[in-house]
Amino acid sequence: MSDVVLWDYPKSSASYRVRIALNLAEIDYRIETVDLLAKHHISADHLTRNPQGFVPVLDIDGHRLTQSLAILDYLDTTRGLGLLPAEPAARARQTALAHAIAVDLHPVCNLSVAGYATKGEEPARTEWMRHFISPRMAAFETMLAGFIQSPYCCGDAPSLPDVVLMPQIYNALRWGADYAGCTRIKAVADACAEHPAFKQAHPDR
Repeated sequence: MSDVVLWDYPKSSASYRVRIALNLAEIDYRIETVDLLAKHHISADHLTRNPQGFVPVLDIDGHRLTQSLAILDYLDTTRGLGLLPAEPAARARQTALAHAIAVDLHPVCNLSVAGYATKGEEPARTEWMRHFISPRMAAFETMLAGFIQSPYCCGDAPSLPDVVLMPQIYNALRWGADYAGCTRIKAVADACAEHPAFKQAHPDR
């Protein structure tokens, strides 16, 4: 049994990111599912792992880590994944591209936020998701024009923007958010979908 443990919920965007990175690093890990719909994330057991009551939580190398972007940084640094370039300006540009989704879009589409804002009622909840996802995907598409997709967001290997993009693609499809005009995003998504690390991380796998 693996010593690396990921407390995870399959449809959590943040957990999905970490699964991709663990797969890119070829790390053997064990998943412990935290059922968000059953409120297991606010159980006493899980709150001892993460006082915020969030997933993912990763036990690795004798450390317990929370917050997906921090976990991705740890895996990138310790496993040499090359998720971001070393040159400062290029690194800042690619970080900004990733944060356009991970920091600006993902939080407002978190189920707890959308549920509170809409009381969890339909069609209000779906309209909320579409209202935020579609225009911000369009902005990401415009930002991609500053990079060469060959075939991934920023070149010939997956990087941090790809790792955060694919969970958002899953959400866009889940909520029926329109991104039909985002040809760059669609090409990147097609490439990522064929990569084993992304395939193995997919929530519906």
